[in-house]
Amino acid sequence: MKPSFEVVEPSFGSSFYYSKYVENANNMAHLWHYHPEVEMVFINGGAGKRQIGSHVSYYTDGDLILIGSNLPHCGFTDTNTGNKNETVIQMKPDFLGATFLGLQEIKGIHELFDKAKAGIAFGSETKSMVGDRIEMMDDQPPFDRLLTLLSVLKELEHAKDYKILNADGFSMEMQVQDNDRINMIFNYVKDHFQDQISLQHIAEMSSMTVPSFCRYFKKITKKTFTHFVNEYRVVHASKLLAEKPISIANISYESGFNNFSHFNKLFKEFTGKSASEYRHELKSLIK
Repeated sequence: MKPSFEVVEPSFGSSFYYSKYVENANNMAHLWHYHPEVEMVFINGGAGKRQIGSHVSYYTDGDLILIGSNLPHCGFTDTNTGNKNETVIQMKPDFLGATFLGLQEIKGIHELFDKAKAGIAFGSETKSMVGDRIEMMDDQPPFDRLLTLLSVLKELEHAKDYKILNADGFSMEMQVQDNDRINMIFNYVKDHFQDQISLQHIAEMSSMTVPSFCRYFKKITKKTFTHFVNEYRVVHASKLLAEKPISIANISYESGFNNFSHFNKLFKEFTGKSASEYRHELKSLIK
């Protein structure tokens, strides 16, 4: 199953798409999709899972992300997120025009879009600085909305509190055969991470030997396949720890771990804290 190609139409009277969703009303949340448009997503509060390219992680106090052109991703909110609203802005990389992007005052935005090819998550300082501006665009006429967007992009260009989500050199803009293959692998993990995933089986699905597959996956994602699957499971466990009042042992099994001690070891390795410490910090500890 390939990621869905999303056709994005600019908002009426505008050169880019803008939409503000109340709470979990964004129906793209569960779809693995991509589009040529650069996407900015601001989630006001709440916690949830983000999967962008080969990166998967859990955010805990809202989110502000910039996703580059044709970088596959899932949505970021669901019924358990607890956010106030979610704002999505999608713009062609050249929506301002090639000449305009070449201006000295604007060229930094072009560089920002280039950096976003690996996905960017911004920190709390930048979120608080631009969040209100992103949301107030909902009530602005097209020209004022464009000016606000430019001011937000300039803030993101100069932000210091950001994290590149995928490893250096990662890009989903590959040959068609590679793109289809890696997307098939991502979708398989997304749908089967709670089961035992055989390296032999996934290699056969990719029409490769196991050694060839391991080299291929590491080259494309900068991660081993085992690391990627374990990371996906740990992030899912993080989500359950925050949202479900069930025991940590059950959470480990629901996340695809058959060995509880192995789960504890990996959870601490990935997050820096035990599952019980993580849950306590999120103030969701079961009494």
